[in-house]
Amino acid sequence: VQLQASGGGLVQAGGSLRLSCVTSGASGRTFSGSAMGWFRQAPGKEREFVAAIRWSGGNTYYADSVKGRFTISRSNVKNTVYLQMDSLKPEDTAVYFCAARTGGILSTLRFEYTYSNWGQGTQVTVSS
Repeated sequence: VQLQASGGGLVQAGGSLRLSCVTSGASGRTFSGSAMGWFRQAPGKEREFVAAIRWSGGNTYYADSVKGRFTISRSNVKNTVYLQMDSLKPEDTAVYFCAARTGGILSTLRFEYTYSNWGQGTQVTVSS
């Protein structure tokens, strides 16, 4: 699976951005536990979970820090996963990565080691 993330940029606090992640190649979407995730890494910090969506059923999961502000969605037709980010805060500044996994139990969706394919990252900068 190849992943191509885009949509990052510079925005003022309170603004919005929408990230996209286009997938290509065999996705393994039919496997139970397959999902797409967004992670982010701020300067000097470890990469952290942001949101995930299951290919089957479309169930979504969010980190507490973004719940109510970010929305993850998918288009099976376009093979694309989106991350709509609203009410952005300076602490949301980071490089955002999309990732794909083909299996695993649901309780591990937040853990990056369960994702086997990663996009190149897109920079999001929120100014105060």
